[in-house]
Amino acid sequence: MASEEELFASVDALLNEEPHLPPPAERARLREAAGITQARLATALKTTTQSVKNWENGRSEPKSPRLDAYQRLLKGWAAKYPAPGAAPAHAPARAASTEPAASRVETADAPQTPAVPAAAPARPAFRPAAASRRPAMKKAAQPAADPRFPHGPLAVLDGDGCAYGVDGIVLDCPATTVVELVEWTLRESGLGAPKLNRYGKDSDPLIVLTAAAAVKLGLPERLEGHEQRRSLRLPEDHPVVKQVVKAKWRLTQRGFGPWARIYRKAQGRERQCVQLAVLSWDALDERSWPGVSEMEPADIARVLGVYATRVITPRGSTAVSGLELMTALRPPTKPERDEETGNWVSAYNPGSLGTEPMDPAPPEATAEHPVVVGSGWTGGFLDEEAYQWVRPVDLLTDEECTLPFAVGLDLNTAFLAAAARLVVGLSAPDHFHAPKFNPKIPGSWLVDLSHIELVDPRLPSPFTPDGSRPTGPAWYQTHTVAYAQELGYDVHPIEAYLRRETGAYLDPWHDRLKNAYVDTLADLGVTRELSDTEFLAAMERHKDVDPTMAAVLAAIKATVKGGIGKLRERPQGKKYKEGERWPALQRPTWRPDIRAAVISKARVNMHRKMRNMATMTGLYPLAVLSDCVVYPSPGDSPLDFLPYAASGKPQPGAFRLGPTPGLAKLEGVQPMLWAVDLMEKGYNPARHIKGGDAVLDEGE
Repeated sequence: MASEEELFASVDALLNEEPHLPPPAERARLREAAGITQARLATALKTTTQSVKNWENGRSEPKSPRLDAYQRLLKGWAAKYPAPGAAPAHAPARAASTEPAASRVETADAPQTPAVPAAAPARPAFRPAAASRRPAMKKAAQPAADPRFPHGPLAVLDGDGCAYGVDGIVLDCPATTVVELVEWTLRESGLGAPKLNRYGKDSDPLIVLTAAAAVKLGLPERLEGHEQRRSLRLPEDHPVVKQVVKAKWRLTQRGFGPWARIYRKAQGRERQCVQLAVLSWDALDERSWPGVSEMEPADIARVLGVYATRVITPRGSTAVSGLELMTALRPPTKPERDEETGNWVSAYNPGSLGTEPMDPAPPEATAEHPVVVGSGWTGGFLDEEAYQWVRPVDLLTDEECTLPFAVGLDLNTAFLAAAARLVVGLSAPDHFHAPKFNPKIPGSWLVDLSHIELVDPRLPSPFTPDGSRPTGPAWYQTHTVAYAQELGYDVHPIEAYLRRETGAYLDPWHDRLKNAYVDTLADLGVTRELSDTEFLAAMERHKDVDPTMAAVLAAIKATVKGGIGKLRERPQGKKYKEGERWPALQRPTWRPDIRAAVISKARVNMHRKMRNMATMTGLYPLAVLSDCVVYPSPGDSPLDFLPYAASGKPQPGAFRLGPTPGLAKLEGVQPMLWAVDLMEKGYNPARHIKGGDAVLDEGE
């Protein structure tokens, strides 16, 4: 039997041991439940945000005396926010110790830390660029996790076999070949995402490969060649491609490139498909995913995971993902019972674009399209593009030239706002001669608008992308012709290509991307509740609040532009010959008429705001580039020239500030003389303020 001295020695050893902390995931849960950011916790504990990230990732542990304070805080939070399903704590005993413990860590350890204002929102104003284990990122509107996919939609595989998933999950992946990786992903990883529409399909799991992981699996670290890297593919005789084929897996027609899709034919309802993305092959374009390729695997997983949750699991470039999102939200078919046989068959899903590609009307096509080349069409084309206009210098007034600043206003996702409640054609176009114009019918109209003269030449024409006055009959989309009617002019179409079946095809696409955009801005501290002054200040610093969430925001914006541009993807590659059908024409979503409708509505909306601005303030734009307009200003802020009512509220109809799609934000400020100098040289000041963001990308 042990002696009393030995027992006391053992007890003393236990007392002298460092305190034990809850598991890393529980530490993050408790902090999130308390509504405390990692940055604020780091300040209270006199450490760095990265250290807090490491504690919640399980990469490191705090040392005394910080360890004691951290444990004390966690115990206090644990009493206030018990884990779901845990036995309730004894309230009286806990209540006496919890509150003082938490407050002592906040105040005694960090007396300089400013208190949180009483009016602060319940949700943190921003999300630190921290670990992926973040329950607070899941909005209340999100559905419960699908038990079929317990580990989320994707993982980032590093060279050491660690696969980093969403919410801080780290899986052990034993695969040493691409074939083993595909089979592990489908059988063991628990990755994937449920369908976005009840008639749709579940999202295939995505595995993102770091350079080290790619090399480990037998892939080259880089793809080199004379073509753009995103167009490069592994040759068919590459060992990895041979392995895939030998194992009876298939590659899509795109081959094994930066975004490789490996699949087998579905067995019943079970899909067998894995999407791979190779980071070192430029899978994540820097323009759409700024800085993401250089992040740590856990942070890459967080960026892509948030995007997958709010938008869609990436399936290629953001342009491809934008197009895939349209189909995921509006599946082309639905199951329907055959009345004769009683069997379930695949039937057309109303409101969708169906399963078969549809040729456009000749004026809606491009010059190289088979419809044009085969018919010898010479009747002209739709020219519905975004604005690229500069006011002639001789139309500048002396008063404008004496103003000290040129201020750029950019509309938040203007083309997304234009997609809202937009009625587009769902059926093939029918040809009409001398039809009566109907603003409710989507289509293309040949009409002469050259007789329309604007009240003031300091505004661009709403009918042409370069702002010049039309010179004769031309093809216009319905919204452009309807705006001419709105301005009080009679329109008499010569002919038209119209669609009988119509619908708001883009509505669910708009709603999902709008929510994603607004929620991500809110995570960066830009919310709808801010005043205009607070909004401008928040937009000034939002990219620095959290680089990972800023990357998500950039990807969402690129998804909007790329998805719309992809509706009219042009042929790519040197081998293409005019008149041949290129691959994009084989999909139902090759719809240049829908793209034209979005751009037409966006340009008309922009002109309407400029016209109302001139009426309310007497100010006219210096230049317009896409969704950015430059105004002369007496100050360096939009608040110096935007119209406000006596009550302080912004006037409706003109440009307004705010985070919602279609509202404006400050894009840049330059000296007025600088803008005039650009205009004299034939340059668009908006291009220099905005960085040349002028066109809708037509595909990657």
